Amino acid sequence: MRSRLLLPFRYEMAIIAILALAGICTPAPSTAMSLSDSTSNASLGVPAVAATPPPAAKPQSDPFAEGVRSATRAANLAQTAKSLQQWNDVAVAWLEAATWMQAVPPASPKRAFAQKKVVEYFLRNFTIAQQKAAGKRSNVPLPTFNSEVLDEQLLLYLSYLAAIGPPDILIVGSSRALQGIDPSALQQALAQQGYPGLQIFNFAVNGATAQVVDFQLRQLLTPQQLPRLILWADGARAFNSGRPDRTYDAILSSPGYQRLVRGNRPRLSLDEIWQRPQQVVAAGTTKTDFFYLTNKQFNEFEKQLDQKLEGSSFHSSIFNFKFLDEPANTIDANGFLSVSNRFNPAIYYQQNPRVSGLYDSDYTAFQLKGQQAVALNEIIYFTNTRKIPLIFVNLPLTQDYLDPTRKSAEQQFVQNMQRQADAKGFIFRNLSQKNLTQNNNFSDPSHLNVIGAAAVAKQLAQDSNIPWPRNIRN
Repeated sequence: MRSRLLLPFRYEMAIIAILALAGICTPAPSTAMSLSDSTSNASLGVPAVAATPPPAAKPQSDPFAEGVRSATRAANLAQTAKSLQQWNDVAVAWLEAATWMQAVPPASPKRAFAQKKVVEYFLRNFTIAQQKAAGKRSNVPLPTFNSEVLDEQLLLYLSYLAAIGPPDILIVGSSRALQGIDPSALQQALAQQGYPGLQIFNFAVNGATAQVVDFQLRQLLTPQQLPRLILWADGARAFNSGRPDRTYDAILSSPGYQRLVRGNRPRLSLDEIWQRPQQVVAAGTTKTDFFYLTNKQFNEFEKQLDQKLEGSSFHSSIFNFKFLDEPANTIDANGFLSVSNRFNPAIYYQQNPRVSGLYDSDYTAFQLKGQQAVALNEIIYFTNTRKIPLIFVNLPLTQDYLDPTRKSAEQQFVQNMQRQADAKGFIFRNLSQKNLTQNNNFSDPSHLNVIGAAAVAKQLAQDSNIPWPRNIRN
């Protein structure tokens, strides 16, 4: 008879959520995924076990030793893993290792050390292996739109729709929006303002101009895939009709666009949809809470484990698997690109050239009339017709970036957008404020880092004049 392995509630929820998002079917030992003795995986809507389970735990079995064996197997598999299935096997093995370590009894002298390994196996190695198992962009099962980020974001959004449904709030814009507004941070900030449980997705794309956003909203997505509110975050350079729009032109010449205009709309088959647990019921939670297990929550939990290890006789040097190389700039489940490095001009310009606005192609022949203005008007008319509130957010820039040329363009843009907002019925917010333009909030002169993204989210959530939707799911 197998011994029952109990995971803390947070780990149970985290594993269920990540498996659901990744589509990984895993056999953690015995009932490691159960929420209670009477709750089965089937009732939770978790996919049936597909991988080979670890050996049954005998009464005299040592969970710590079993964890070591699973971790060793995972590390060995990772050395040669190349295909998606092989990385999936690596992820499963790391998850098994984490579950075995969690099974070490509380009274065992190995407990504190084993708990630390749970954090390493689950939060680091498992997560990294899962990201690799999720697939390389070249394996995206959709025709390309000649934009690597758009292809990835589209695949993720279609999967998000299948798992959760249309978001309450959709963030669009260029790379400045992609790493400039964190959906999880905005969700938490809005909950504190009396708007709990809102679903938010960041569908921003590198190089997106007004024309690209117009394409996303009016052509790429169907009416059923649209949100209840659109948060468009960007700045003047996305509206400059005087420069070539390379991203939009690439989309128009892509296989994906050619199929789209012929009526073949991008969609995922049942085999490609990440399944979502449908009937998770636990005290104080909702069915969608599990998709918002933030890094902050996990970091706090890890701090608690660190405290447990103080004074312990165990040392990590006796059991130290090399972590997999973590992929850089990975977009998370809500479409957000979290960048942690901070902009330091003294260091940044040793590695990157300083380009003035006079020679910046984004500001070439700057003008606000032309094709980008037409696209803006199309979006305004479209959202007004469908009664979808449109909020445009002018994201902050560093003072270092705003030389006279760029500052002049930004001033023209702000004045123009405010006039149009007043006349055409959308909301314009200018976040070029001192508290947000500090270098500490940026990863480079014009892109926010994770600190700045959270600050912007908090600022927006506190804006009582924005018609934030109410949660209608519960």
